[in-house]
Amino acid sequence: MELTSQHLPGDYLYPKKYAVVHHLSVNATKWLNVGLYSNIAFGGVNHFEFSYLNPVIFLPAAQQETGSPDKTTVGFDAKANIGHSVQLYGQILFNEFVWTQITHYSNGWWGNKQGLQGGIKYIDVFKIKNLDLQAEMNVMRPYTYSHNDTVANWSHYNQPLAHPFGANFFELIGILRYQPAYRWNIELKCIYNRQGLDSAGENFGSNVLDNYDTRPRDYGFYIGSGIPATVVNSTAYVSYQWKENLFLEGTIMYRTYTVQDPTAGTTRTSSTMYTFGVRVNMFRRQYDY
Repeated sequence: MELTSQHLPGDYLYPKKYAVVHHLSVNATKWLNVGLYSNIAFGGVNHFEFSYLNPVIFLPAAQQETGSPDKTTVGFDAKANIGHSVQLYGQILFNEFVWTQITHYSNGWWGNKQGLQGGIKYIDVFKIKNLDLQAEMNVMRPYTYSHNDTVANWSHYNQPLAHPFGANFFELIGILRYQPAYRWNIELKCIYNRQGLDSAGENFGSNVLDNYDTRPRDYGFYIGSGIPATVVNSTAYVSYQWKENLFLEGTIMYRTYTVQDPTAGTTRTSSTMYTFGVRVNMFRRQYDY
């Protein structure tokens, strides 16, 4: 894919960069699916690296060992169906894996750039038809999606590609969905996110656009390092399908944002947003950040 590289606002041709994504998925059994994936972001002078068109998974990632400067992440994912009502899912991502640093994880080496996701879906909760529950946890180490240049970081149009908060965060998500009647849908969602922000101009690894070589040290980095910031985002959604693919819908969202700065003190802001509209044959816009 072609992406737009990191840039300053202005009236000029924005620089390009490119990415290659591989995903190999297999149904190991009737109830278990496992997958492997690799992602690479790379630049050049606005041209594509045709050697990356090789369809063999992990081959481009192996090129990093030969001196490739590109951003490479690898990982695996899985989902398992338990009975007819429960699904467990998750994935783990590695941007850098050094065994000696993994075995001494408590040292907080900056290069331990990994991410983890785990979740559960429970269908027909308490045997109530069309009442579904989903719970999910996301964890991302500092610097995981940043790079030592302004091209190969995992971003597009100056925005993170993987998660709106970038990196260096811990997140919990709870979603309750209910369809009381054929045309009605109700959804309640709550998202808790705790992240470490940059402190006094020092790069603590949350902003994917920052060069990781500007880090203040090599050790002592943990999830939430920096200035703690907490987001709680609660949403209630109701929709009615009047005609096929024509929805009348409304949303109420309440969001709080708390920053615990040891020098400036704790600041807390809150906002409430109401939306009402008509949606015709298109996806629903959500504000999950």
